[in-house]
Amino acid sequence: MAESDSGEKTEEPTAKKLTDARKKGQIARSKDLGTMFVLVGSAFAMMVMGNSLVLALSAMMKRLFSLSRREAMDVHALTSVISSGVSAVIFPMLAIFFIIMLAAFIGNTMLGGMAFSWEAMAPKASRLSPLAGFKRMFGVQAAVELLKSILKFLVVFTVAFMLLSGLFEQILGLSLEAIPTNFGHAVNMLLWMFLALALSIGIIVAIDAPYQVWNHTRQLKMTKQEIKDEFKSTEGNPEIKGRIKQTQYEMSQRRMMSEVPNSDVVITNPTHYSIALKYDPKAGGAPVMVAKGLDEMAIHIRTIAKEHGVEIVQSAALARSLYYTAEVEQDIPEELYGAVAQVLAFIFQLSEHKKGRARRPTPLAKELPIPEEFKY
Repeated sequence: MAESDSGEKTEEPTAKKLTDARKKGQIARSKDLGTMFVLVGSAFAMMVMGNSLVLALSAMMKRLFSLSRREAMDVHALTSVISSGVSAVIFPMLAIFFIIMLAAFIGNTMLGGMAFSWEAMAPKASRLSPLAGFKRMFGVQAAVELLKSILKFLVVFTVAFMLLSGLFEQILGLSLEAIPTNFGHAVNMLLWMFLALALSIGIIVAIDAPYQVWNHTRQLKMTKQEIKDEFKSTEGNPEIKGRIKQTQYEMSQRRMMSEVPNSDVVITNPTHYSIALKYDPKAGGAPVMVAKGLDEMAIHIRTIAKEHGVEIVQSAALARSLYYTAEVEQDIPEELYGAVAQVLAFIFQLSEHKKGRARRPTPLAKELPIPEEFKY
């Protein structure tokens, strides 16, 4: 069986496949990356705003434990004391909350970017299927998650053991320090240990993030037939497009041929090329090409011209030049005005001769004034 018919997903996902997957909420995500950023952000927030929070809480507690009898008995006075204490605590708490939220946002959007999908939030019956749940519990993904959990435990345990071993003497020394200096020292030590443990998850992230990107791409891989079907749906079936182009071409040819009877002259070479020109002296513009053709089309143009009494003039050089430098329904190039003017003058004199109003015109010159760069 041919490879294209094997049904194996060997091709990288197309841009449309990736876009459709993003709309469904299917993007590469690393939970460990988000967890690490939240933990590091929490440690950083406590280091920056922890002192302010402690001072605000300390001031509030001192104030609440030093209430006078009047303040304790007066509801309005008590409410005012509590409000002032709470307002002092709100700012550091909001700052800590903001830092953690910012860290969570960055950590969860760094790998796959932002993606909001109603389809991903919609309930699906497949998620309630016991068989599907069983497959998730004992599938490859579950095995990978179990391996990651074991690895995270070993990494965090190792880092925690190293920290405790290195700081063991300082921890014992806290009992010899005076209060409240030892409390501040202990809190500072705990924060740095917490930050180190949070950063240790970066070892897991360095493995998990590339794996999630690879796994996401693997899940979206396509078969050759899927790529062909997608191309047909987006670009259109090549056979249909070909028929449309053929129909458009035939329509343009019919429209072009309908203008040949209204032309003033058809210039030929005399076999391969035919050019139909029309000139309106009253409009004051340049001669316009109304039709052009090669080989069979050229013969067809000459046939229609003869049927409708349109004059046919043989000029091989001018016919080739007009064919390659002018387009249908457009003015001829300015460089060919002189040559075409001689042809139109000859046609006008010939028409007057046939009506008995003038002598027979001199035959058209074999060498018309055509610039070298316009000779083909």
